Amino acid sequence: MKAAVFPDVLRKILTKDSVTVSVDGVVYFRIHCPISAVANVSNAHSSTRLLAQTTLRNALGTKNLSELLSDREGISLSMQESLDEATDPWGIKVERVEIKDVKLPQQLQRAMAAEAEASREARAKIIAAEGEMKASRALKEASLVIAEAPSALQLRYLQTLNAIAAEKNSTIIFPLPIDMLQSFMPSK
Repeated sequence: MKAAVFPDVLRKILTKDSVTVSVDGVVYFRIHCPISAVANVSNAHSSTRLLAQTTLRNALGTKNLSELLSDREGISLSMQESLDEATDPWGIKVERVEIKDVKLPQQLQRAMAAEAEASREARAKIIAAEGEMKASRALKEASLVIAEAPSALQLRYLQTLNAIAAEKNSTIIFPLPIDMLQSFMPSK
């Protein structure tokens, strides 16, 4: 007994949330009782295909787009059970049902892409804001440490100058406190 394959079981379906999608499905079945397949139905192959189309339309019409995209296996299994039960009196055994492809309209694809982009940008802004908050806390803690030990500010200043000098492509301006320069100025 061979398994018959029906590609493109159904083209367009309206989902529960009113989105029209194109669906490609395949039904694999075999005739296990040729007498029933001839006696109980006029054209077993055609009848099975029509039943598969109707079952797919009914199954997907009760699903939202997100459910359709995320639960193809579950939908396929429930369709297989339903089809197998309905075709058993015809001497047909449905062995497998697959939803191969779900095609969304171009306009919906663009809208979903724009929504995903906006979501990524929002997450990036949140991450950047959290980083700024952590940096400001670290600066606050550093200022408290420097306030306790004024010489720490001088050491930090020298470390910064050392880092700048390591680049060897910068002009370094070395600011000095004015009170330090007053000792070199003539008194009036």
